[in-house]
Amino acid sequence: MTQDVEMHDTQPLSISLSSVDPPTLKHLKEIASLLETGSYTKEARRISRAIRLTFAVRRKLTARVLHFFLDYALTPGSEAHGKISAFLPKGGEHEMEVDTATSAVQPSGKSTLPELEIFCYLIVLLFLIDQKLHNEAKACASASIARLKSLKRRVADVLASKLYSFYSLSYELTGDLAEIRGELLTLHRLTTLHHDELGQETLLNLLLRNYLHYNLYDQAEKLRSKAPSFGAHSNQQHCRHLFYVGKIQTIQLEYTDAKESLLQAARKAPIAARGFRIQCNKWAVIVRLLLGEIPERTMFMQKGMEKALRPYFELTNAVRIGDLELFRGVTEKFSSTFDKDRTHNLIVRLRHNVIRTGLRNISISYSRISLSDVAKKLRLDSPNPVADAESIVAKAIRDGAIDATLDHGNGWMLSKETGDIYSTTEPQSAFDSRIAFCLNMHNEAVRALRYPPNSHKEKESAEKRRERQQQEQELAKHIAEEEDDDF
Repeated sequence: MTQDVEMHDTQPLSISLSSVDPPTLKHLKEIASLLETGSYTKEARRISRAIRLTFAVRRKLTARVLHFFLDYALTPGSEAHGKISAFLPKGGEHEMEVDTATSAVQPSGKSTLPELEIFCYLIVLLFLIDQKLHNEAKACASASIARLKSLKRRVADVLASKLYSFYSLSYELTGDLAEIRGELLTLHRLTTLHHDELGQETLLNLLLRNYLHYNLYDQAEKLRSKAPSFGAHSNQQHCRHLFYVGKIQTIQLEYTDAKESLLQAARKAPIAARGFRIQCNKWAVIVRLLLGEIPERTMFMQKGMEKALRPYFELTNAVRIGDLELFRGVTEKFSSTFDKDRTHNLIVRLRHNVIRTGLRNISISYSRISLSDVAKKLRLDSPNPVADAESIVAKAIRDGAIDATLDHGNGWMLSKETGDIYSTTEPQSAFDSRIAFCLNMHNEAVRALRYPPNSHKEKESAEKRRERQQQEQELAKHIAEEEDDDF
């Protein structure tokens, strides 16, 4: 009788191993074991590591592998198993039935662990999004959030933050992002009450993304200003927050703060996040042009970004030269790209900067020039270009853009000699901004340092110290012998 049972247990195992990719299933089981350990020991870092390992095997997931893993992690026939399995495509049902015998051998404790159930929701949701099954992904995401709201376990906060992100993504892919705005606000309120700062950070970014998707910048700014502030718990979420804040500040004409936020987001973003860094650089280029600065050429020559930033490079060249005709040509040539990036309205604001740059170049080149020639060089296409040139020159003189005087009687612009810039406070301001940037970077690096828990309490025992000293003496003796041999 015992032999029959053993044969019945081993036979389905060989079939299941031959019908799926063993390394992928093995990795998922290791991740489940790590999740289980982190749940019992209440160590969030283990769950964070399990999530990182999950994204490493994300592209290798298949429906059959997920069916086998669900049988392994959850009790077949249970309510959770039935709900999650229903979202997977109908395929590999025979193999799933064959593997039922092996899954029944698994300990029943796994089926009672909420973290494993939430993890199963997460990997199924990832699979559905990668397979472009957006409607099924939306249904799975809604079910996972409903299950998550019924849990009150702080260890699941790391898993919950990932679920929130893909919950929003699934609705965004189907064009129904506005439907979940109320649910996101409810979840943000719950995470605030539970003091889940990682969840608050994630949901705040999702809400800002939701508002910006529909151009609701005023509501986004109100939410950002009234949301509780706390330290960054995730570098990715912190970069997203800086990017969204930079976009809001740009629309609200706070160009200096927007430039700092966007450049910081681009600098802190991971190297692999090329699309995100491209978006940050696009907005940063526009903001710097609006501030009257010209971005460095190396900004457009970054590896993998040359093609994406080409329209903005030509736009920068037109602004740098101050050629209004060239500026019009670039905006018409790449109008579809600017509309897709949602930067067309900002580029319209640049027309005044192009005119001012051209006027500055004229004032440097000519000590005296007539207003009609100024209108021709600026290529003003208005009905009365001389009057427009006069008003433009007067406004530039009032704002301090050029150092010149206006002769209304003769219709001339008289430029003054350029003074010594080192006699002003501009070099001091430049050095001050650079020093402040370096100090801020150092302070952020110090704050980002992490140490093992209780490392300051652990003291080296006498036996370990003697062993370490002995190893150091042997190593020094070995190095000395090698040096003698070399001589």
